[in-house]
Amino acid sequence: MNMSVVILISVVIAFGITAALGFVIIPWLRKLKFGQTILDIGPSWHKSKQGTPNMGGLMFIIGIVISVIVSAGIFVAQGESLETDFSAMVKNRENILIAASVLLAVGCGIVGFLDDFIKIRFKRNKGLSAKQKSIGQMLITIAYVAVLWISHNTVWYVPFIGTVNFEQNFLTAVIFWIISIVIIYGCTNSVNLTDGIDGLCSSVTATVAICFIAIAFFQQFAGLGILSGALLGGVCGFLCWNWNPAKTFMGDTGSLFLGGFVAALGYCIKCPVLLLPIGIIYVCETMSDIIQIGYFKLTHGKRIFKMAPIHHHFEMCGWKEKKICVVFSIVNAIGCAIAYALIYFGSEF
Repeated sequence: MNMSVVILISVVIAFGITAALGFVIIPWLRKLKFGQTILDIGPSWHKSKQGTPNMGGLMFIIGIVISVIVSAGIFVAQGESLETDFSAMVKNRENILIAASVLLAVGCGIVGFLDDFIKIRFKRNKGLSAKQKSIGQMLITIAYVAVLWISHNTVWYVPFIGTVNFEQNFLTAVIFWIISIVIIYGCTNSVNLTDGIDGLCSSVTATVAICFIAIAFFQQFAGLGILSGALLGGVCGFLCWNWNPAKTFMGDTGSLFLGGFVAALGYCIKCPVLLLPIGIIYVCETMSDIIQIGYFKLTHGKRIFKMAPIHHHFEMCGWKEKKICVVFSIVNAIGCAIAYALIYFGSEF
């Protein structure tokens, strides 16, 4: 089966299931009174969103997972291989990477689900404590990195430099583990921070998915294409319900799932450092939060931004939520284009 066809199938399946589930899951969440609690520290006009069904991320989690399983099954049933034909590849290495990517995302989603459930069940602004959430994410991250190590997915391709094999010695092994944990944990939480207004995280992540699809064609990696296609279909299907004014929010259930998924895709392309330009908006959201907190503490109460993360700053400047989504998505698409250029002109593929 043609690779472009199976990717299209993955997009359609994820989109169809996610969009259709809105007719089932949103009324179910309303019946359970799983509504969003709006924090007092947010923009005052967000109070009108109080009670909007939360945990809508379940829609695209189900859609994406089913899409990956069905699309991969169809592809393999046609006698094709999900693996690439890199000269250094060992049997089943890529298949393990694909499965681990889904499990990482689902694991992060479970942490988010617990956080959302506690908030809603006990009518609290906060669910899991920061420590509890971090421990959960770290355990899942470490398990994923262990799978990468055991399956020998330890070779990175650095644009214009070449390949780096972290299995050379003890020092490189330690560097691989530390950097990987930082990248995955950081990426997951950066995507989580981007989920602050209607449609923002979904629309930005759609540009990320398109970039990874383009890279999948360049690398001729069908498994990456299926994962990316499912991601694109899932977030676009969710946008049918999450675009302003949102009928549901993805919650930490959805945003942590997306964060884990995006981080895993960075490892699928063997170049996780490219997550910086590919997710430039995620980076800006995180840095704005860090800068705001740091400056506030250093100056004993002064602020650089009107509110952080940075999408709230633009809200306070008078930008409408739809405008922020469009502009931020365009900016992220530019970062994606830069990343694709780097891997196109600077890799060994």
